[in-house]
Amino acid sequence: MAVTFLDRSRTIAPPDWSRWLIPPAALSVHLAIGQAYAWSVFKTPLEKSMGLSGTLSSLPFQLAIVMLGLSAAFGGTLVERNGPRWAMFVSMVCFSSGFLVSALGAVTGQFWLVVLGYGFIGGVGLGIGYISPVSTLIKWFPDRPGMATGIAIMGFGGGALIASPWSAGMLQSFGATSGGIGAAFLVHGLVYAVFMSLSVFLVRVPAPGWRPAGWEPPATTGAMITSARVSAATAIRTPQFWCLWIVLCFNVTAGIGILEKAAPMITDFFKGTPVPVGTAAAAGFVALLSLTNMLGRFVWSSTSDLIGRKNIYRGYLGVGALLYLVIALTGNSSKLVFVLCAMVILSFYGGGFATIPAYLKDLFGSHEVGAIHGRLLTAWSVAGVLGPMIVDGIADHEKSVGKQGPDLYTMSFVIMIVLLVVGFVANEFVRPVHPKHHEPGETGENAEALVATEERKTA
Repeated sequence: MAVTFLDRSRTIAPPDWSRWLIPPAALSVHLAIGQAYAWSVFKTPLEKSMGLSGTLSSLPFQLAIVMLGLSAAFGGTLVERNGPRWAMFVSMVCFSSGFLVSALGAVTGQFWLVVLGYGFIGGVGLGIGYISPVSTLIKWFPDRPGMATGIAIMGFGGGALIASPWSAGMLQSFGATSGGIGAAFLVHGLVYAVFMSLSVFLVRVPAPGWRPAGWEPPATTGAMITSARVSAATAIRTPQFWCLWIVLCFNVTAGIGILEKAAPMITDFFKGTPVPVGTAAAAGFVALLSLTNMLGRFVWSSTSDLIGRKNIYRGYLGVGALLYLVIALTGNSSKLVFVLCAMVILSFYGGGFATIPAYLKDLFGSHEVGAIHGRLLTAWSVAGVLGPMIVDGIADHEKSVGKQGPDLYTMSFVIMIVLLVVGFVANEFVRPVHPKHHEPGETGENAEALVATEERKTA
């Protein structure tokens, strides 16, 4: 059987390989696909140049997020089987070619090609790219899995900080016409292909039996950390998986509810006060939320290595509910309180994304953690619809009956508090996985060594 460059067996690291080269490989993927958070830059130009409504111009982004969840769920097993290099290559091809198809659609005035390219093809690249480094990072950093996944997933949260001004600059240079949008899409596709290829060449998996110098696996008796193996097919039949599905879904719902409507929300909140919030200040507020979203992914997930995954989610959910309550009670009496509470909530939103892979590794082992993580990301797809639906729907209704200011959002915040409390309770029900769900035979590092040996034999 021919061995190709993308085969998992070709990615086993030599003895002198530094594990600190793996986070940059992961970052090169996540910083690229994090462009998804900067889609709003293209919304208004597309609406004006192609005669679209606001709802239609959001369709490529919405489809991309749906495809992220679906491709991560259904492609997770393939990622585990074929390895990170294969996954990163597939992500690069799909994500970059999605931009090229979108460029053709923009130039020819065929919006359906933009939806197909960015939403469907690019969305597959989003999902495969998002989960591609997770399992590998956890294997390289068994001593600090929260920090390792936090570094990579921080890139997804920060991708828009690069893509937003870059995209805006290109539209200013090329023009906000169909041709200019097409040229910007083309440049995106080509540059991201080159940037993401760094990960394809750089990524490696640890050799069988490798462990960090001086590190010993922690004792697992009675703890929330296991060295056993649980398959993805088995994991989704455990109560632990569904408790974490609720935890992630409601934590993301609470965060995305603010993130999706941040600028109009702060404008509405302080409209009619002695010092209302202008457009520039609202944009600055959005930038602050993006920054805390990014930093929270690293800071909180790293903290979880010290205090435990269950405890950190108690903070995300419990403290998050209290912060929403503070906003609801203080109303528009203090901009500082509103901004600080929103920033911390968004840091919990980002931290929840970055911590969940390590939580899954603790409970189910590292055997198929990438595939399990992919299936859990369907919670993100649901939250991506649920959060905006709650906030936008209630605000529109309240406005229609004559309410204004904080009253537009009070009911939404009450719902978010309830969801976070439900998520808190679900987290309390998380217990170690029963041994009946463990895979028979070797466990932990011995199992990983056997798998790698069999892969080399097959190759």
